Amino acid sequence: MSEKVRIRRDVESMSAYTPTTSLDVFAERLGMDVRDLIKLDANENPFGPSPRVKEALANLQHMNVYPDPESGRLRELLAAYIGVPMERILCGAGADELIEIILQLFIEPGDVVINTPPTFAMYGFDAPLYHGRVVDVYRREDFSLDVDAIEAAARRHRAKLLFLCSPNNPSGDMIEAGDIDRLLELPLTVVVDEAYIEFAERESLVTRAGDEANLIVLRTMSKWAGLAGLRVGYGVFPSELMPQLWKIKQPYNVNLAADIAAQVSLQDVDFLMTRVETLVKERTRMEIAFAELPMLSPYPSQSNFVLNRVIGMSAEEFRDRLAGAGIIVRYYNKPRLEDHIRISAGTPQQVDRLLQLLTQLTIS
Repeated sequence: MSEKVRIRRDVESMSAYTPTTSLDVFAERLGMDVRDLIKLDANENPFGPSPRVKEALANLQHMNVYPDPESGRLRELLAAYIGVPMERILCGAGADELIEIILQLFIEPGDVVINTPPTFAMYGFDAPLYHGRVVDVYRREDFSLDVDAIEAAARRHRAKLLFLCSPNNPSGDMIEAGDIDRLLELPLTVVVDEAYIEFAERESLVTRAGDEANLIVLRTMSKWAGLAGLRVGYGVFPSELMPQLWKIKQPYNVNLAADIAAQVSLQDVDFLMTRVETLVKERTRMEIAFAELPMLSPYPSQSNFVLNRVIGMSAEEFRDRLAGAGIIVRYYNKPRLEDHIRISAGTPQQVDRLLQLLTQLTIS
């Protein structure tokens, strides 16, 4: 790089995050028609949004005017949906933006952020961008939290933040309530990402976020409401943090289309929850079927995906063989996950095709 261009040295040396991509890009890579692909790699909702959302966006007005910077009507609907005062809710362009806002609020250069891999990669990816120092406390073999190790690391490094995902991505398990209670006793702020809570059998922690001074809960509209492409997330924060958050949030961070789509979705919850129930059934069907196959060993899941250990071939080869047949799944080339594949729940027809292909792979 030119001597005249002096970017941050830590950014220059860091590795890029590798996200999944669109169906069109996958189709081009695989030389297939996009209509022949089944995308089960990013935990998206295969049913898409409510039909009411499509109608609302087709008739979207005032696109030449900036949206409400406070997302007031959306926050009112979210408050009714989750049962907390709207004054504790902040909306963002996906939960990803809220992770960044939290880091901006808390982290000064060198402050420690505790991460618990294998988990959602953005916690560990974003923290260094905001000058935080990441301390990884790996999960146990069954992907449960090592609470003793977290407590020790938090005290040793005087950590400011602890990021947790429950249900965890990619393992699908939920954090035990007793573990949350213990971790809230630590002198740090606990951020619990509940992106997949609508698919779980346990209750959310959102109502505790106002009672616990050091608990933040993040949620999203991407999964259950099928709005991943529009990027709408929200967080529930302790009241004393809200004035500080309003200072640093970008004024028009939730665009008009996303705001309206989220509002309409929250007025069609019953319909969307029938789709959630279908995805939970398909996830359960996949778990049972995978357990009967010699090449897969699934982990119990409380989400809309199933993590599997691959047996008898490399996980990368397994991914590629499915991709060759038009089914896209997620492979992780990361510690503790090198021999694992995550498969998102699809529609009943998509799962039928997946299981048929896996049966053929077993026979061959």
